[in-house]
Amino acid sequence: MLAPNVPLDARQRSNQKHSLEIPLDTRGWRMRISIQIVILILTLAIGLQFYLYVQQAGGDGAITVHRPPGVEGFLPIGALMGWKLFVTTGIWDPVHPAAMVIFGFAGLVCLFFRKAFCGWFCPVGTVSEWVWKLGRRMAGKNYRLPLWLDLPLLSLKYLLLGFFVWVIFTMSNREVLAFLDSAYYKVSDVKMMFFFTRMTLLTGIVLTFLSVASFFIRNFWCRYLCPYGALMGILAWAGPTRICRSGDRCIGCGRCTKACHFDLPVDRKKHIRSPECSGCMACTRVCPVDNTLLMKTSGFKKKAWTPISLGLTICILFAGLVYTARITGHWQTRVSEPEFRMLLKKIDSPLITHPGIRR
Repeated sequence: MLAPNVPLDARQRSNQKHSLEIPLDTRGWRMRISIQIVILILTLAIGLQFYLYVQQAGGDGAITVHRPPGVEGFLPIGALMGWKLFVTTGIWDPVHPAAMVIFGFAGLVCLFFRKAFCGWFCPVGTVSEWVWKLGRRMAGKNYRLPLWLDLPLLSLKYLLLGFFVWVIFTMSNREVLAFLDSAYYKVSDVKMMFFFTRMTLLTGIVLTFLSVASFFIRNFWCRYLCPYGALMGILAWAGPTRICRSGDRCIGCGRCTKACHFDLPVDRKKHIRSPECSGCMACTRVCPVDNTLLMKTSGFKKKAWTPISLGLTICILFAGLVYTARITGHWQTRVSEPEFRMLLKKIDSPLITHPGIRR
């Protein structure tokens, strides 16, 4: 149970302000880092397993490595098309069904727990965070773009999201079905793998730029360019969970704002509604006054999320959704092994190209 919010008198506020070096609970922080590490290792293991599977499927020998459905987590555009089709027709994508499960999981997490999928689960977000922290350690600080440049760049990911949403939702169900049944879509996970294993000079330059930019600027990719994160942020903005600050208890130390991974003015807001908030709870961790900065869900005023309770909830939700999808037949692809091998042999031919959209 949380202690009631009792306003601090002037002497208590003064004492707290001059005694900020208090022990911080690190268990919850270790929970978040542990989840990030486990998911990153799992992602790398899935990538390696898929690579070995493709290598075997491309030959004529027996296939001893199973195709990991989790690789479909890197197909969010296909997942969005699948969800559009499912909502309008009830048809579940049989080609990359796990993509829809992972996309749905991300959406649920961000709708109810801020953009916690990005702050706790996304391997790209994890690597991005580690890069800017390394940059801060080596360079002594991170840099923030001036407002005149920051605001226009912030709009880029929403413009990209708007483009994808417009394209997908102006497609007819017949066009969506045709795309999901195309040879290109059936090997789109292999195409995504080739993006890294057959890296072009242009791809290398872009990835190098993003890495260097992330070294100096916090979460450069996530903040300015990720359309997936833009959608998750909109869901978080519409959701019931907020970082809440008690003005009566706040001593104005500014630690929360300095700790925020997305440079939000936490120390000046009563509630953080911004779609940029990743739910990482770094601000609540550094607050030196108990029950001053809390992550709360509307309707549960006397309860607040801790890093441990939030982390466990996210993990249980993920495990539950994956298990349910597996036992109901909504996880494994229905593309047969012989068909996949046949398409893989033709993957570099003009027959396996993006089908495009005809109107």
